[in-house]
Amino acid sequence: MTETAERPVALITGGGRGMGEAIARELHEEGYRLALMSPSDSCEKLAAELGGVASRGVAEKAEDIQAIFDLAMKTYGRIDAVVNHTGHPPKGDLLDIKDEDWTLGSDMMILSLVRMARLVTPVMLRQGRGAFVNITTFAAYEPSLVFPVSCTYRAAAGAFTKLYADRYAASNIRMNCILPGYIDSLNHKPETAEKVPMKRIGHVEEIAKTAAFLLSDGAGYITGQNIRVDGGITRHV
Repeated sequence: MTETAERPVALITGGGRGMGEAIARELHEEGYRLALMSPSDSCEKLAAELGGVASRGVAEKAEDIQAIFDLAMKTYGRIDAVVNHTGHPPKGDLLDIKDEDWTLGSDMMILSLVRMARLVTPVMLRQGRGAFVNITTFAAYEPSLVFPVSCTYRAAAGAFTKLYADRYAASNIRMNCILPGYIDSLNHKPETAEKVPMKRIGHVEEIAKTAAFLLSDGAGYITGQNIRVDGGITRHV
């Protein structure tokens, strides 16, 4: 096997902009080969820049997850790391949210994890190792009425992460969540930073470095965890 073929492979959904882009760049610097998915051509442009491959798609569609998985396996023949990252589901007043919006939220934030795991886990089992990182939110366990669908299903993502971690820990396959706070992937109002004990908005690069660590051998004894990267804004200990 050549040196190039031995380099690990990372599959990243939502991997065209914001936190997904930052994670892709960080993993590229760490020597990963990349398979990127995003709804727009941003994933294609980034993949071309970083020498990876890309497929347009959204996490809530099973056929799009299948397509990026197939592309990664056809191109590289292996997948060592997965970063599940998706956008925000619909918002609204708690009981005014339509059934189809709750269903969309489930598809985006729960079934996307399950579908990806179904595809990638057999690959990692054959390889004898692998790691997943799921990007959720700091509000997963301190729910906000501003984001009812997101908070509900991001908390469920944490539960699935723990169940998966328990099931596959002995096979050397790990899964963790990152719970970002207010990050500069979005344009926040100046007063938002005042809510944060650190008195600043987080940087996408800080999320990226956390993801890279959790996927690395240095985090080899960490699995089933929800890692808050939020400047201290969450209160529970």
